[in-house]
Amino acid sequence: MPNRLAGSSSPYLRQHKDNPVDWFTWGTEAFELAKSQDKPIFLSIGYSSCHWCHVMAHESFEDSEVARVLNDGFVPIKVDREELPDVDEAYMAAVHLTNGRGGWPMSVFLTPGLKPFFAGTYFPRKGFLSILHQATSAWATKRQDVEQVSEEYTKAIAQLFARTAPESSKGLTVEMVAEACGVVFGSADLVNGGFGAQPKFPPHTAISLFLDTYHSSLPIDQEIRNSALALALHALQSMGEGGIHDHVGGGFHRYSVDERWFLPHYEKMLMTTR
Repeated sequence: MPNRLAGSSSPYLRQHKDNPVDWFTWGTEAFELAKSQDKPIFLSIGYSSCHWCHVMAHESFEDSEVARVLNDGFVPIKVDREELPDVDEAYMAAVHLTNGRGGWPMSVFLTPGLKPFFAGTYFPRKGFLSILHQATSAWATKRQDVEQVSEEYTKAIAQLFARTAPESSKGLTVEMVAEACGVVFGSADLVNGGFGAQPKFPPHTAISLFLDTYHSSLPIDQEIRNSALALALHALQSMGEGGIHDHVGGGFHRYSVDERWFLPHYEKMLMTTR
């Protein structure tokens, strides 16, 4: 029997409409139920083209035992990050604080007051079941510790969003540009284009730096300018000719699993039109 997600406008949420998990959408109904039943919230955030979101859905959210534990001990909420980017951004900060990096699917445990107390990304079924049991036990027997952790998370996230870049009186100098370019030059793949080894992500930041360097009005050494332009064009040409580029539908896949830009990871973060 379809759950609450069946009527959603989001294709990603509708992918989960037949899960045995009693999913709620992000909103008052779920929040009030968590408070009235004094249950923690399990928040799962993803998007329709996310590979590991599909893997976790198949392994865990379609599994009857996982669904039973989730439904009994939590108020499960499913969110499409493309519909609610503000929710995604806020709780991704908790994932970064926990793991030092983020990703999807995002798996976050919240108090009924929407404060995170544990956060992660993809968990295989066995590990996920273990985490669910631990979270249930902690909520029942160590409530004070859980709430203390949630307060610490909340304060850290608030501080993170309150930070501003330090002001500098120097401005951009030739030395800064040369140093930045030198660091990136050191990781350049002169054979295949781009930087580093597999997996390879489109190096948009490096390309932007190099093109800005080439066209800069600063008195930058011409050899640095030429190297920057050559590396930027080599990366773009290699990506354009490789499998990471969708030669039929347009756009680029998220990354290449090999160093030659040959075998793409089949999801797109950004699309282009023809």
